[in-house]
Amino acid sequence: MPHWLMKSEPDELSIRDLQRLGQARWDGVRNYQARNYLRAMNVGELFLFHHSSCAEPGIAGIGRIVSEPYPDPTAVDPESPYFDARASLEKNPWSARDVAFVEAFPVLLSLKRLRDEPELARMPLLQKGSRLSVMPIDEDHWLRVLALR
Repeated sequence: MPHWLMKSEPDELSIRDLQRLGQARWDGVRNYQARNYLRAMNVGELFLFHHSSCAEPGIAGIGRIVSEPYPDPTAVDPESPYFDARASLEKNPWSARDVAFVEAFPVLLSLKRLRDEPELARMPLLQKGSRLSVMPIDEDHWLRVLALR
């Protein structure tokens, strides 16, 4: 079963928010490659929940994909920061998914901590210029991150 990494700004949706809610919509993905990865996921697959664009970015826990992809409603909401004027109810190129809480790590696995692990040197998250908010994670990297928690 494939594994994934998904990034969220914690002031928008954090692992603790997901824990409190139990389930939430993952929306606002506005990169076509990241969107394609979002669409490629299967219900039941797990992802590393990464806090990004914050004082201390890092992997904060694990979530699970719990729905099929569906049109992202934020793309057609003029009040949303993710509004896309090119999208319409009839033709919305963006997708969302529902995700569920699985686990919050006791300690955030910071980027520095991850970079200290030689086994993670080739992990896409740690590569220069890696900006995707949704990306696949290979089994070896997945297992190594889980061992660090």
